[in-house]
Amino acid sequence: MYQYILAIHIIFVVCWMAGLFYMVRLFIYHTEAQDKPEPARTILSDQFEIMERKLWWIIATPSMYLVLAAGVTMLCLAPGWLQMGWMHIKLLFVVGLIAYHFICQYKMNQMRKGIYKWTSTQLRLWNELATLLLFAIVFLAVLKNSLSWIFGVVGIIAFSLVLMSAVKVYKYFREKK
Repeated sequence: MYQYILAIHIIFVVCWMAGLFYMVRLFIYHTEAQDKPEPARTILSDQFEIMERKLWWIIATPSMYLVLAAGVTMLCLAPGWLQMGWMHIKLLFVVGLIAYHFICQYKMNQMRKGIYKWTSTQLRLWNELATLLLFAIVFLAVLKNSLSWIFGVVGIIAFSLVLMSAVKVYKYFREKK
């Protein structure tokens, strides 16, 4: 039974992450659409709101709840995992990802009301946070105790610096055109 629940867990982690990654991409396009002249701005904003709402309520949020249900079920089937230090840290990252999810929901609701507080560059950096959380969670789940905590922390920091640099380089070339 555990293997079936694990498979469901993995499938819906993929769906949830796809939803989160695409949602923030839509936020970037939605924010950039505000620089367009009318009627393009309104047409694009209306379309992005429809896409965001459907992505959020049909894919991202149901997937998150299925991930959590499968995760809790696995912990009930194998309660020994809760005695492992790596699991505590993984669950902290999962809590961070859940917070990320609800912050995205808040951003979606703000945009629907015409409030655009973050620039497209800030949103691009925000998108990388989900990547970092995903990397941390997967490495902890796969490597468990064999993970060197110092190597893991240094690796995640180095990876985040590479991602931030890539965003800056992309912005430079995008503005150069």
